[in-house]
Amino acid sequence: MKIWITLTSAAFAVLASAKCPPCKTMKWANCDGTPCQCLLTVSNTTRLKVDCTKLVPKCFVMMAEMHRAREGQRTHTISGKPHEKYYPDCESDGTFKAKQCNNSEECWCVNSAGIRRTEKGDKNLKCDELVETTISFYLIHKPVSTALDTTTLKTDIADAINERYMNFSTDMMEHPLYIDEERSITLKVMTRNQSNDVVSMAYYMEKDVKGQTLFTNKDEGFKPTVGGQKLEIESIEVNYIDETPPTYRECYCRKRQE
Repeated sequence: MKIWITLTSAAFAVLASAKCPPCKTMKWANCDGTPCQCLLTVSNTTRLKVDCTKLVPKCFVMMAEMHRAREGQRTHTISGKPHEKYYPDCESDGTFKAKQCNNSEECWCVNSAGIRRTEKGDKNLKCDELVETTISFYLIHKPVSTALDTTTLKTDIADAINERYMNFSTDMMEHPLYIDEERSITLKVMTRNQSNDVVSMAYYMEKDVKGQTLFTNKDEGFKPTVGGQKLEIESIEVNYIDETPPTYRECYCRKRQE
């Protein structure tokens, strides 16, 4: 009888789990329970409940990525430069805390995208506020069969972002610059009152273009239709322009040959 009860309990657990659809916007989340809930593991002791109708905040995604890397689980390289790779400290809504220390005695200040903007200091370092940033995208698409009609470029890009990532309108970005010879699209997106959503959108888009999608379904990724032609984006560069200048400066120096 005891064995039968154990097997029946396991069967009910499988059935309950089977009723829960996978988390559309986060492939690493586990969904089960009655009612269904999806949880993202970000440490050995913490799982965060995520809303699978929205993008998971970038800060939470980075926590999950760093945890998976530490545990030797399959993950992708965290997008960005080496100094952007750390286990972040997040607010309850997924916003980056202004001061980051990466579980060490060394701390620094970040902008709303979690990008370091000061020199590193000790735990007495003061980061008075989270500085907002404008996000700049530089996209290059693959060759198309005919010349691209860019008359409705701004609307087309906004529609593509709205459809795949978040509630988005044309007034959130400057008019894109298109250079035909480079097959490049440059656009700037203001974070405004949707900072967390825009920051997450930029991270998800970068992952999509690099073939590291965070979505559960491995669909065609970010392929905006511009002037009636669907574009395949082959490369992306994401940069950040803070409202106040950063005090941190990188030195891209070539070591002198002896």
